[in-house]
Amino acid sequence: MDFLRGLSKDISGCGLSGVIHRKGELIPGEVIVKSICCQEERGNGLGAGFAAYGIYPDFADHYALHIMADHKKALEEVEELLAHRTYMAHEEPIPTRRTPGIENPPLFKRYFVKPKYEGEVREVCGPEDEDDYMVSLVMEINTRIPGAYVISSGKNMGAFKGVGFPAQIADFFRIEEYRAFIWTAHNRFPTNTPGWWGGAHPFTILDWSIVHNGEISSYGTNRRYLEMFGYHCTLLTDTEVVAYLLDLLIRRHGLPIEVACMALAPPFWEEIDRMPEEERELARAVRTVYGAAMLNGPFAILFAYNGGLVGLNDRVKLRPLVAAEKGDLVYMASEEAAIRAICPDPDRVWAPKAGEPVIVELEPGVIPNQRSYLRGPERGTGAAACRYPGE
Repeated sequence: MDFLRGLSKDISGCGLSGVIHRKGELIPGEVIVKSICCQEERGNGLGAGFAAYGIYPDFADHYALHIMADHKKALEEVEELLAHRTYMAHEEPIPTRRTPGIENPPLFKRYFVKPKYEGEVREVCGPEDEDDYMVSLVMEINTRIPGAYVISSGKNMGAFKGVGFPAQIADFFRIEEYRAFIWTAHNRFPTNTPGWWGGAHPFTILDWSIVHNGEISSYGTNRRYLEMFGYHCTLLTDTEVVAYLLDLLIRRHGLPIEVACMALAPPFWEEIDRMPEEERELARAVRTVYGAAMLNGPFAILFAYNGGLVGLNDRVKLRPLVAAEKGDLVYMASEEAAIRAICPDPDRVWAPKAGEPVIVELEPGVIPNQRSYLRGPERGTGAAACRYPGE
């Protein structure tokens, strides 16, 4: 037994933490840093990161491209492409500081841009057209410019990530200088994929960001499915497919979040057979149409967008996830201790059930470019919501 125990790998590594203020009030960066650092033993120093929403109010209508580059030539090629493909309002290096334990980091720069439709007449250009344009641009940078990677590309948000423990990455990127209405954070314990700067979490596309604890054993199937829709995985980590699946299923295919979560973590067929007729037909359709989007393997994920924060477990809850609320604040983390470190007396604490998402949306109209993806009469209205398991 001792011999077998020595061969087994860590089954609960990686730490997640997230917080959202439903009224859109800004939360200091020190809060999320304290929460994720409470889970330092869940990582091994090979990756950590943060996603923050509401940090660029002066450029809220521009896409904020965070670029990581291995060398100056890669940055120069990115800037040449952006000059041709975008209108640029502002560019600057992402502020960093020398941090013990962080050696030879890549170059980081951010660009605030809007699409430039060269050679085409666009009298009317809606948000969806712009989003599709930017997704295409991100894929072009990631696949065609060696040594350059888009770390985030959403409006009024950004991702900050790299190789190190959470406290080191927070110090390096000066996270304490930011304030956001949604924060997510990750402490990585890589098992099957390399620990490198681009492979740290969060993974993003547009304003979608995801942090993940677990393994996506369906990565190959998911990746091939996404390639049919123009997405390309270049960051050498299984979690990348989840960010693109969220964009595909929810933004492009128009699935409400509840249905998209069902596609990612669907009920077992025997459970579907026991459902009431209307629910049964929906579940069967989702499993049939989106079988290639189903995530196999153990996982707990937090994903965010300009409007909400969602927590989701796999179908048998093989990774821990805890949620809590205190007034207008909702917290999610791998451990209750990470929540109580920043909220000692929550009004309510619970463990979400397997496959049942916890969905928290902002109150309507509290931020620019706010999105709502809920099912039913709330969908598209920006209505405030907090969907808990069983509701």
